[in-house]
Amino acid sequence: MTPERILIDAPTLARMLDEERCVAIDCRFEHANEQTGRQLYEAGHIPGAVFLDLNRDLAGPVYPDTGRHPLPDIDQINATLGKLGIGHANTVVVYDAGNGSLAARAWWILRWLGLKSIRLLDGGFAQWNALGLPIHVDEPRRKPSVFTANPNGSLVLTTDELAADLASIRDRNLVDARDRPRFLGEHEPIDPVAGHIPGAINAPFGDFVTEEGTWRPLPERAALLETVLGRDRETHWSVMCGSGVTACHLAISGLEAGFREPRLYVGSWSEWIRDSERPIGTGEA
Repeated sequence: MTPERILIDAPTLARMLDEERCVAIDCRFEHANEQTGRQLYEAGHIPGAVFLDLNRDLAGPVYPDTGRHPLPDIDQINATLGKLGIGHANTVVVYDAGNGSLAARAWWILRWLGLKSIRLLDGGFAQWNALGLPIHVDEPRRKPSVFTANPNGSLVLTTDELAADLASIRDRNLVDARDRPRFLGEHEPIDPVAGHIPGAINAPFGDFVTEEGTWRPLPERAALLETVLGRDRETHWSVMCGSGVTACHLAISGLEAGFREPRLYVGSWSEWIRDSERPIGTGEA
């Protein structure tokens, strides 16, 4: 596969913002307080940036059989993006507070919807602010557009597919992006059941970023993926996490390293455990 360039640095984004078609999307969010992201945006954001909320905009309603962040309703996301003046001709740059774990979900959702030009700000708002680049508090007045989604179903892996053929999970190269203690079932701070899907392999997304919240150099990220996938860039693989958010982080690293684009198990662990009959692994099992 031909490697893609997805990450950009803050100075590059500053230059891109002079282009009429470029629009930044602020995706900051805190699970402990769902209002924090919007409050941070209103307190100061990258000039011209619009705001998308993880729960309201980048996910759909949660039902008893879904994970915590299902796919958004198509009509609703069409309306939201159209109201923000975002169309298929735009170059979009997504960012969050720092490490890209939330912005990666926005990148994936927009890619799934059919947008072609989507980048992610390495280091997020923290790096922008550290460089002393301009910050605005006013929400931009963008001309509304008509957005028509073209969802790419081939990017989505479902629970039904996995549950129908449990023996194939290892062959699918299902990579779980949660941290190691959660994967092993030693610690579970969010979901009611600890552990992992038997046959899944673990590659914590936190290993792909530095302590400063920037992404590790591409050779390092590629080596981490080779540890779990091997060196064959054409191998089929899928990504998951707790609810289909941080898993998107691994997808970006994979594409930049030249691997085949993975499928996203959107429901992830939080959906898998909705049915107590589905098997659960702990430890190295």
